[in-house]
Amino acid sequence: MFNGFPQETMQFFLDIRFHNDKAYFAEHKPRYERDVKAVFNAFIDELAPTMQEIDPQMEIRPYKCLARIHRDTRFSKDKSPFRDHLWLCFRRAAEPREGSVNFFFEVGPTTLGWGMGTWGENRPMMDALRRRMAADPKAVEKAVRAAKLKENDFAVFSSTWKRMALPESVPESLRCWYTAREVYVGKQHPDMALVSTPDILDTVRADFIALAPLYHLLRGAYDEAADDQRM
Repeated sequence: MFNGFPQETMQFFLDIRFHNDKAYFAEHKPRYERDVKAVFNAFIDELAPTMQEIDPQMEIRPYKCLARIHRDTRFSKDKSPFRDHLWLCFRRAAEPREGSVNFFFEVGPTTLGWGMGTWGENRPMMDALRRRMAADPKAVEKAVRAAKLKENDFAVFSSTWKRMALPESVPESLRCWYTAREVYVGKQHPDMALVSTPDILDTVRADFIALAPLYHLLRGAYDEAADDQRM
């Protein structure tokens, strides 16, 4: 049962931040298994039924959803071997993380956020979404409105194509979506006070449900692009 992320979870992250080496982690691995991994797994298990209601094909096995605490340092100047926070994502089983449509959540001593969107660029998916916006902008606007982004304190984050022309059929409200290279919707002002309480689970669950219409919009574009590539 998930009862919040306890102080022990945050303390482990703080400790690994200041003792970021393999010998320290090996000595304190039982703490990681008990105070971090088990807590995140309980959080995932509690969210799992909701995620499969949103999409029955959603991957919900904790070991597939939770990021590894070991960092991939091959292409990074920072050679610290371990993360001082963790994130998880729910996406369809067997799909790659890069460019997939997923729900995400991350937490650490000074880190808290959650939302939905793509991780990295997926040009074919965004092109499919652009075709939908040009052909039926009202349907896309309906999905965006259904998520009640402002009321739920969400913002749209994206990198954009600076010189992309906007078709006349696409309204100004969809401009940031139409010109996006990648896009995700994230909580603007998450309340760190929720982290140690069961309320964080209820809040994230409610927000994921609210974002479901947008998920299905992006999911439809993702599937359309995948079908085009198979043809």
